Parts: sequence; C-alpha cells; structure tokens
Amino acid sequence: MTFINKHIIQRSIKSTTLAAGLILASTTALASGSISYEYGDVVEATPIVKNIRISTPREECWDETVTHSSQNNNGVSTVLGAVIGGALGNAVGHNKTNKKVGAAVGAVLGGTIGSAVGHERSSKRYTSTEEVCRVINDYREEERIVGYHVRYEFNDVIYTTRTDEDPGDKIKLRLSVSPVS
Repeated sequence: MTFINKHIIQRSIKSTTLAAGLILASTTALASGSISYEYGDVVEATPIVKNIRISTPREECWDETVTHSSQNNNGVSTVLGAVIGGALGNAVGHNKTNKKVGAAVGAVLGGTIGSAVGHERSSKRYTSTEEVCRVINDYREEERIVGYHVRYEFNDVIYTTRTDEDPGDKIKLRLSVSPVS
C-alpha cells in the first residue's frame, strides 16, 4: 500500500469517527436537557365567556278531589233476571219450538235487565282528596368563564395562546432547543 493511499484511509477513518462523535454528542444533548423553562410577561388575558343552560328540578304538589266507586254485585241479580226472563219467554210461546226460542231470548233479556238493576243497587260512590305531585324543571342561563385568550411577550416578540386559568402577570414557558438539520 502506498503512503498516499494509507494517508487517505486514515483521514477517512478520522472523519467518520469525528462525525459519529458529533452525532453522539448532539443526541446526548437532546436527551439530557435540551428543554428548559422560562417566564414570559403577560400583556393581556381576556376571559372566554360561554352561556350555559342550567336545569333545576322542583316538585309541585296540589290536592285533587277523586271519585271512587265500589261494586258489590255478586251475580245474583243476573241469574234471577235470566230465570224470570226464561220463564216468561217460555209462557209466551205457543208451540214447542216457539217456547224454546222464547225461553232463550227471555233468559238473555232478563239476565241483562237483572244485571243492570243489581249493578245500580250495589254500586257505591264516594269522593276523597288526594295529594298529586309532579316534577317541573326550571331553566336559567348563566355565563361561565371557560378559558382565557392570552397574549404574552418573550424576547421582544408577542405570542398568543389559550389557557384554562388566568395566568396572572407571568406565564411559564417550556423552551425546547434542537439543532437545525
């Protein structure tokens, strides 16, 4: 191998080693603290206001008159009406077929009439006062602060951001430094 070729190879190895060292150093710098914290001066913090609808339930009660009915019809009137109607229908008929039809029709009509009479006699109605309640929702609108539009100055430059809370006179900033590739 000639002296010139040997010298070129050694320089190439040195350059590669130097480049690898620089890459390793910049990677280590990034990993070990290229982030720092500073404070900017707040120039303006404007509240962001939003209208919110709020529902408040309440119970409303009043007294109401209610009519009740109780029935004590045990069916005796219906049966008795059917028997009497059947007997009358049978007595009205002239021949054997007419007597059967008359008895059947009379029983149905007599049962219906007997049921109606028994129902009216046994039905009792009474009224009472009961408390009735229902839930009613009352609505109202309320203004609430949901965040802040913030203008702040850092290194003689004005920036804007949005925060959840009023930052006060200073705002904490996270600065990140990285090499330009």
